[in-house]
Amino acid sequence: MNMLSSINELLSHIKRVEEETIQMSQDSMLMLSAFIEKNSIELDESAAKGLQYQDIISQQLSATIEAIDSVQIAIDVFENAYDSDEKIASESIEKLHVKLSKTLQIAQDRRDAFSGKLGHEDETDEIEFF
Repeated sequence: MNMLSSINELLSHIKRVEEETIQMSQDSMLMLSAFIEKNSIELDESAAKGLQYQDIISQQLSATIEAIDSVQIAIDVFENAYDSDEKIASESIEKLHVKLSKTLQIAQDRRDAFSGKLGHEDETDEIEFF
C-alpha cells in the first residue's frame, strides 16, 4: 500500500500548490481592481479579457482540486477496505496457526504416550509415527 500512500501524498501536494495559486490569483485580482479603481482606469477589451482569464484559471484549478479530492476519497476507501481485509486475513491465519499447533501438540502427546510401543515391555518392534 506504500504506492497508494505515495500517490495520495503527491496529490495532497498538488492540491496545496493549486490552492495557493488560486489564492495568489485572487489576491492579484483584488490588487489590480484596487489599482484600476484608484486610478480611474478604463479597461479595454484585451485587459478585461486578461482579467477574465485569471478567473477562468482559478475555476479550472478548483475543478482539478475537486477531482483530486474524489481520487483521494477512493484511495482512502480502498486502503481502509484493504487494511480491514488484511486484518481479517491475518486473524484467520493466526487462528489456523493456533489450531494446527494444538493438533500437532496432541499428535506429539499421543506419540509420547505410546513411547513407540504397544504397551509390551518385551516387544522389540517399535511403532513408527510421523
